[in-house]
Amino acid sequence: MDAFYLIKVGEILLKLGNRKEFEDRLRSQLHSRLERAGIGHKIDMTPGRYFLTVPAERSAEAERILSRMPGINGYARAIKTEKRLAAVLEAAVEVARARVAQGKTRFKAESRRSDKSFELGSFELSAKIGEVVLAACPGTKVDLHSPEFTINAEIRERAYVFGDPEPGLRGLPVGSGGKGLLLLSGGIDSPVAGYMMARRGMALEACYFHAYPYTSQEAQDKVISLARLLSSYTGHIVLWTVPFTEAQLKIKKDSRMDLTTLMMRSGMMRVAQLLSERIGANCIVTGESLGQVASQTAENMRLTASFTDFPVLRPLVGMDKEDTVAIAKRIGSFDISILPYEDCCVLFSPKHPMLKAKLGRERAAYEALGLEPLLLEALDKAERLELS
Repeated sequence: MDAFYLIKVGEILLKLGNRKEFEDRLRSQLHSRLERAGIGHKIDMTPGRYFLTVPAERSAEAERILSRMPGINGYARAIKTEKRLAAVLEAAVEVARARVAQGKTRFKAESRRSDKSFELGSFELSAKIGEVVLAACPGTKVDLHSPEFTINAEIRERAYVFGDPEPGLRGLPVGSGGKGLLLLSGGIDSPVAGYMMARRGMALEACYFHAYPYTSQEAQDKVISLARLLSSYTGHIVLWTVPFTEAQLKIKKDSRMDLTTLMMRSGMMRVAQLLSERIGANCIVTGESLGQVASQTAENMRLTASFTDFPVLRPLVGMDKEDTVAIAKRIGSFDISILPYEDCCVLFSPKHPMLKAKLGRERAAYEALGLEPLLLEALDKAERLELS
């Protein structure tokens, strides 16, 4: 027995001349994710809709994949039937009985008739569905304003009947928005930033700066877990772990104390520039939020961004921490991020950091450190881990 799903897309439909490219990309990604999960499947398309068939015993896994795919607005397990009124009504009763078994009684019916040759119009079909369900399911009643469930009927090349769709991530298929390098720490912000850019169609690779033995193996494992979680939304991610101990020790030894965080972040941005060139990224993504910590004032972000000519995307820049935490909890990264293993930024933070960097003066201080050989060596020693 198979499970059949009707999948709705949204923003893709607004594309004009290149819409097919977005549609094909979404179909390809869905196929790839199901294939990697070992789920046999069939994908069909009509304008504005995708149809997925999978073995019923793998339906829970398929639904998890659908729920984490950017580009999908919603999906519903549906009944596909012939374009005959009796068949549509029979399917509607089946959908209703499943909801009644869950203790739901108030419902409404909504119909959409693309095939105008069908014997009833949309309004008439909805009314007929309501009539038949009321007769077949004692105790139910029609409630157009606050129903507990909806019975949907779509009359296309076939008839499709289904209940309330599950929400999708919306947005655009991963890869349609280019490729970015995510600076991924073990904190709350950067995984959320990666998730938000994935929803906008961006494929991601991630870079983590590890300062062993000052940061533990547990801290690195936490970042790997975050990258693996992100891969459930992107479909695939490469994590680069860059050994940053020597650079940080030199900064701590030779830099003025209040500048150590800025010098460290400037060096990280320089590594990000070089790594982005190597992997063919189009931009650098960070979890910075304006004013959240000392290094994230407008003046300090201007300084650190000056060490790359790639666009620096900061999807959290105007959000407060509560907004970010709410998203982190929703996507599943929060409980990983709060594990008590500090990253190198926290461990090397000065007590009284510089708040408003002077671009020319602080760039000169950075250049005087002579970090470039250490950064190039760190990049050459970077470890690559592929996750999907």
